[in-house]
Amino acid sequence: MQTTRATDGGAGRGAAPDGRRPAGRRRRWRALLVTAAAGSAIAAVAALSGFHLGLRAIDPAGPNDVSELPGDAITGIRTFTPPATGIAIDEDVEYGTRADGTLLTLDVCSPAGPDASRPGVLAIHGGSWARGDKASDDWRLVCQWLASQGFVAVSVNYRLVPDVTFPAAIDDVALAVEWLREPEQVEAYGIDPARIGALGGSAGGNLAALLGTTGTGPIDTGSRVAAVAELSGPITLDAVSLGADQASQWLYGIVADYLGCERASDCPEADAASPTSHVDASDPPVFIAHADDEIIPLAQAERFARTLDEAGVPAELAVVAGSGHSIGILDAGLRERIAAFLHAHLGWAEELPAEQLAADDAGSVAHATDAPAEPDAVAEG
Repeated sequence: MQTTRATDGGAGRGAAPDGRRPAGRRRRWRALLVTAAAGSAIAAVAALSGFHLGLRAIDPAGPNDVSELPGDAITGIRTFTPPATGIAIDEDVEYGTRADGTLLTLDVCSPAGPDASRPGVLAIHGGSWARGDKASDDWRLVCQWLASQGFVAVSVNYRLVPDVTFPAAIDDVALAVEWLREPEQVEAYGIDPARIGALGGSAGGNLAALLGTTGTGPIDTGSRVAAVAELSGPITLDAVSLGADQASQWLYGIVADYLGCERASDCPEADAASPTSHVDASDPPVFIAHADDEIIPLAQAERFARTLDEAGVPAELAVVAGSGHSIGILDAGLRERIAAFLHAHLGWAEELPAEQLAADDAGSVAHATDAPAEPDAVAEG
C-alpha cells in the first residue's frame, strides 16, 4: 500500500483505490487530504449530532430535527447557498406504511430544466439512529445542493430508536429505493431507475454503506444502488473492532441501543449491521469521507476502504483535517469531489427522445385527472 501525505492547515491521512484491479495485481492507494473548517469541540458536535457523550441517561429526548453541525457555525454544508429559483421541493411524500401504522415519508428536491431522465440520489440523515429529520435546515441544504448538481435528490425519514431497533432503519431506506423505481415515481420525478445512488452522514452513512453492500443481483434493480457516498459513518459495529479502534464508551452505548442489545460486547446483530461484513465484488463504487480527529474513529473509514479494495470494489477515501463530523465537513471542496464522483458513476441528465416526449405530453393531457400533484414548494435560498 502506497500512502502519501499532504499538508494544508492540518495533518490528514487517506487512501483511495484507483479503480478495479486486474486479477493478481494490487491497486495502488493514494492519499487525499481535503481541507475543511475544523468545526467546534468534539463534545459540541457529539451533543448536537445525536452522538451523545458519556451517560446516555442524561441525554434528554429532544426534537428530531437536531443538527449534525455545532451551534450556528457556518461550516460544512452551511457554506452552500441554494439558488433562488430552479429547485422544486415536494415535501412529506409517503413512500410506505409499516405494520404498526408508522407512515414513512420523504422529500424530493427536483432540478429545473428540460424534460430529461435524471440520476437520483437518496439522502440519509444522521443522529445515532435515534434522532434527526429529513427536513432539518442542514439536511434540506443537502437536498438542495444535490438538486443543484442535476440529481433528483430524495431526503428520507426512517424509523428511529427507541421505537425500533435494527434492522428497521435499513429496511425503511431500502424500501425508499424500491419506491423510487416504481413507474409512478419514475414518471412523476423524471428519475432514471437504473441510476440511483445514496449519500448519508453519520448514522446515515452507515445506512448508505449498508445499502451499497447488501443485496444481490444487478445494482440497478430492487433496493440496490449504483454509487455510495458516506460521511463519518460508523461502519464496523462489533465489539472487537470498536475496541481495536479505541472507540469511546458513548459509541458502544449508541451501537447497543441501535442493535437492541444490553451490551455492545454481546450483540449478535453487530455483524449484520456492519457494511464491512457484506462487501463483495458486486458492490457499487464508494466514496468515503472522514475527519482525522472526529468522534467516529478514523480507523472505521480506513478499514472500510481496505475491505472494499480487497474485494476489488472501486473506493475513494477522503480524509479531512480537524474534528468536523458528517455534513459538518461537507464544504465546497468536498462537495465538488462528491458531485464529481456521483456524476462519474451515475451520469448526468439525459434528454428524452422526441417520440417519448410526445407520448408523455399526450399522456399528460389524456390522464390529467390522474397526474401526480405538482411540487408544493420552490426553494428560495
